[in-house]
Amino acid sequence: MLSTLLVVLPIFALIFAGWLARKISVLGAAATTELNRFVVFLALPALLFDVTAHAHWGAIWRPGFIGAFGLSSLAVFALTVLIRRGEGRPLADAAVDGLNAGYANTGFMGFPLALVAFGPEALAPTTVAAILTVCGVFAVAIVLIETGLRREAPATGRVSARDPVWRSVGRSLVRNPLLVAPALGALVPSAGLTLPASAETFLKLLGGAAAPCALVALGLFLAQKRRPGGGQGQVVALLVGLKLGLHPLLAYALGRYLFELPPLLLHTAVLMAALPTGTGPFMLAEFYRREADLTARVVLFSTVLAVVTVSAYLAAIA
Repeated sequence: MLSTLLVVLPIFALIFAGWLARKISVLGAAATTELNRFVVFLALPALLFDVTAHAHWGAIWRPGFIGAFGLSSLAVFALTVLIRRGEGRPLADAAVDGLNAGYANTGFMGFPLALVAFGPEALAPTTVAAILTVCGVFAVAIVLIETGLRREAPATGRVSARDPVWRSVGRSLVRNPLLVAPALGALVPSAGLTLPASAETFLKLLGGAAAPCALVALGLFLAQKRRPGGGQGQVVALLVGLKLGLHPLLAYALGRYLFELPPLLLHTAVLMAALPTGTGPFMLAEFYRREADLTARVVLFSTVLAVVTVSAYLAAIA
C-alpha cells in the first residue's frame, strides 16, 4: 500500500501544482489549451517516437501478453463506445469515453509500479503494454474521433458533402503527429538505423516534458470555474467502474484461460489493466474540444480509487 502511494504521490503533486497555479493566477485561462497543444504537437510525439525507435521487438515479442492486454483494452474501449452511442452520444464523444474506460496509465504509473511489484523482469511486458496503449488504442480512438467530426462537418458547411469521409479522415490522420511520430519511430529499428547522440538528447528532453505538462494541464483544467455537470456523476461512475473493474477482469480471464500465460506475464497484464485512466484521453478531449470536464473527473477519481484497488490486487497475489 505504501509503495503504491509513493508512486502516485508525484502524479497528484503535479495535478495540484497546475490547480494551484490557476487558482492564484500564476497561469491564465488560456494556459490549459496552450499547454495541451504543446504536449500534443511536440512533447508526446517526441516521446512516442523515442519509445518505438528504441523498442527491441525481438525481446518484447510476447504474443500471449499482447493478446491478453491488447484484446482486453480494445474490448472495454469498444463496449464503452457502443454503450455511449446507444445513449445518443456523438461518435467523437463516445470514442473519448471509450478511451476513458480502456486507456490505462501505463506510461506514467506502469513502469514504476511494475518495477516495485515484480522486479526488472516485468519491464519488457510493461513496454509492450505502453506501446499497445499509446499507439494502438490511441490510434483507434483518433480514427473514430476524426470520422465522427467529418460526419458532423457537412452540417456546419465546413466540409463539402461530396468529399468522402474516408478521404477527409485520411488527410487528418497523416497530419496527426500522435500517429505519424510512432510510425516514423518504428522505421528506425526496422531499418537497422541508430539515432545520433544529439537526436537522442533532443528526444529525451522534449519527450520528458510530456508527462508533467499533461498532468499540470489537467490541474489547470480542474481549477477552472464551471457549472455543475448534470448527470455526470453516473457517467463517471460507469467509466471508472469499467476501467478499474472490467478491464483487469478481462485481462485476467484472457491471460489465464485463453492464452495460459506464466505467472509473471499474467500478473503484469492484470496490473497494467488495473491502472487508472491516463492523461491521453484528457489531452484528446481538450484538443478536439469535446467534454474535457468529464474526462478530467474520470482521470482524477480513477487515480484516487486505483490506490486502493491496485494495492488490494498486489496484496492478494503476494
